[in-house]
Amino acid sequence: MANNITLAKNYTDLLDEVYQNASVTADLTSDASLMKAGANAKEILYPQVDVDGLGDYDRSSGYTDSSVSVVWKTAEFNYDRGAKISVDAMDNQETFDIAFGMAGGELQRTKVAPEADAFVFATIAGTEGISVAEPATYEGGAAFLSALLVATSQMDEDEVPEENRLLYATPTLVNSVMALETTESREVLAKFTTTKKVPQSRFYTAIDLLDGKSTGEEAGHYKKAEDGLDINFMIIHKPAIIKFDKHTASAVIAPDSNPNADGYISKYRKYGIVDVYKNKVAGIYLSHKAAVVEEADDDE
Repeated sequence: MANNITLAKNYTDLLDEVYQNASVTADLTSDASLMKAGANAKEILYPQVDVDGLGDYDRSSGYTDSSVSVVWKTAEFNYDRGAKISVDAMDNQETFDIAFGMAGGELQRTKVAPEADAFVFATIAGTEGISVAEPATYEGGAAFLSALLVATSQMDEDEVPEENRLLYATPTLVNSVMALETTESREVLAKFTTTKKVPQSRFYTAIDLLDGKSTGEEAGHYKKAEDGLDINFMIIHKPAIIKFDKHTASAVIAPDSNPNADGYISKYRKYGIVDVYKNKVAGIYLSHKAAVVEEADDDE
């Protein structure tokens, strides 16, 4: 029994490490101290602060009164997903304890992290009021650089602080800029706190989360929504984002503690929220491709 407990602990540590390495949106995680519980368990509150501007100073009466408004806004948790993996004890033993460990690692690397990233980007992209470029497909690094300059200029005009601007773009676009090997390309990319490559398979304006139960959705995971568009790049000012996990559960049950079968069980659940502060939508800039128009059948 002791060996089983040790094995389980080692697997749990491995799973946590795999997720952090595989996710590209971990940098967007919010400071939990800025959140507080709402009226019910499904919501949180976050502060929105507003102050009056300057007024004329009077040498007799002094300062003009100004006021500060602190309003607690409500946001509901919008992500609650989980999975359970079972591996027979003999299957695991006959693969020298590899089957169970690899299954858990594969879940984190190929399912949990990609889905979490896709949900983050699709949710942010669907937020009303963010800056959105005209649909385009950029041919080469020079075109991408020009688009980035337009985007940063827009954010500068909107007075979005340069610090903590994160650039997310497809590997094709990032590599096209790196291939230029010019001072200009390095200067443009240096404007961002970090630049992350996002595989196109995680980078859509809308996704469908598959429930894992309905016909055609038995395998779970996610897919590009019918009205979803391929994203070229997103610039995200981190303070504009609410990304907070209220609860994550990663547990391993050894065969001796499994009442239903002689096998290992790995359970994973993630319950959290992704949202954009309503007064900071200017901190998001989105560029996506145009919708694909299907050609009509010549016989019609």
